[in-house]
Amino acid sequence: MEHKPDGSYYAVIFTSKRTGGDQGYGHMADRMEELAGKQPGFIGIESARDAAGVGITVSYWESLEPIGNWKNNEAHRVAQDKGKQFWYDNYTVRICKVEKEYSFGLE
Repeated sequence: MEHKPDGSYYAVIFTSKRTGGDQGYGHMADRMEELAGKQPGFIGIESARDAAGVGITVSYWESLEPIGNWKNNEAHRVAQDKGKQFWYDNYTVRICKVEKEYSFGLE
């Protein structure tokens, strides 16, 4: 994450199974990450994908309101529609409140 907020915050956990081929996915993913980073209330993002196309992306937000604003962002809605049409076999979105965090080995 870019910075840790004081107190609790929210995590949007997006788990997915990709379709084969890129079909413009890489460019759009980079664009969405850049755009999300400019949204009020955005804290950071972490992402991983395995060789079979199963991925997890977790974005962090200060509250539920900016999560709703991001979900309804016009450019993000276009990406969501393309995801359903071309990029994902399936996906699940979970929104969780993070009450506490701790780490090991980070500066």
